[in-house]
Amino acid sequence: MNAAWIITKKRDGQELAGQEIRDLINGYVAGDVPDYQMAAWAMAVFLKGMSTAEIAALTHAMLESGEVLAHTPGAPRVDKHSSGGIGDKASLPLAPALACCGVRVPMISGRGLGATGGTLDKLEAIPGYRTDLSIEEMQRVADEVGCVISSASEKLVPADRKLYALRDVTATVPCIPLITASIMSKKLAEGLDALVLDVKHGSGAFMKTLDDARALARSLVDTGKRMGVATSALLTDMNQPLGRLAGNALEVDESVACLQGGGPADLREVTLELGAEALVLAGAATDTADGLKQMTKAIDSGAALEKFAEMVRAQGGDLDAPRPLAGATEIASATAGVVAAIDTEQLGWAVIEMGGGRKQLGDPIDHGVGLEMLVRLGDPVDAEQPLAKLYSRDAARAAAEKMVLSAIQIGDGPVAAPPLIAERVC
Repeated sequence: MNAAWIITKKRDGQELAGQEIRDLINGYVAGDVPDYQMAAWAMAVFLKGMSTAEIAALTHAMLESGEVLAHTPGAPRVDKHSSGGIGDKASLPLAPALACCGVRVPMISGRGLGATGGTLDKLEAIPGYRTDLSIEEMQRVADEVGCVISSASEKLVPADRKLYALRDVTATVPCIPLITASIMSKKLAEGLDALVLDVKHGSGAFMKTLDDARALARSLVDTGKRMGVATSALLTDMNQPLGRLAGNALEVDESVACLQGGGPADLREVTLELGAEALVLAGAATDTADGLKQMTKAIDSGAALEKFAEMVRAQGGDLDAPRPLAGATEIASATAGVVAAIDTEQLGWAVIEMGGGRKQLGDPIDHGVGLEMLVRLGDPVDAEQPLAKLYSRDAARAAAEKMVLSAIQIGDGPVAAPPLIAERVC
């Protein structure tokens, strides 16, 4: 196998054979293909794309790079995956709520990618919570508790573990073929019966336009169906953060509020709709209305919160332990008007600037930093009115304040926020 030749072929827009893709992935996992060559190949894919056959071959190669979870008898296995956004914490309330509705949720999640926060980083804000479960431990927790959220272990899709981290620091995150193979290889390794996808669009998403989000959703859904998993997607808005809080400990707090029957309306709506979709796909609900009824009961009865606490305990964490936050300061508007636009991606970079995400591989995470949005798209604003609250350390506060202030555009005319859920792809 000649990695340079494979890179050259893709750079020149040629289609790679399945064996070439398998050889490249196997070589990367084995350490024979160095990061710099894999980064060059990823950029070539980013620029030239991949055919449907290439995406399928890449997905299979990544899946076959490691072990898979055994599909044990019992309740259907379902999962959800989001393409990523700012404040996107829906996995935290969704998994335990689904587990209360008669399905199992073996959720393999990732860390921050680009400007977006990672589910694992958020959960690690809970003292003691383990995200490094073995395959056997994941299997046990999923069967005994009904839901588990952990990383892909070294034995589970190791190709994605390496490539995911590399994409984060090589500007190859928003690439439909690489996103599709990354998501679907992990999900197929879970032995799923059904998968619902939350594909986001807007200023804080990898897919900036609805058309691009639709294209990604179609790629994911088609790949899932081709591999025997009932799959559908919801296209959701990310022109402003989901919920009001962004940052690891803050998002755990907001997820708990959602599970208590409160929290922001948009977080609750997305959680309920994704859950209903998953239940219908798995055959655990007769239709969307039945799925929504089951999900609503799971949350409003307190059962989902109890299930979340049970999952946290099973993974070594203590949901009742303090989650300290950094000191808070408010950022005020210089002018009166209306919130006309939000550069949501820049808000994510501001959280990273404060230490809530990684600029480079291996950077430590400060779980106590983040921001609270005090305004939404279309809200009227007075001069000197607070727009956001920052939870930051002194060293990063000034830079983060400047980033957040410039991300919130104040205009004159009325502005209507886009619909939270744009459409369904199946």
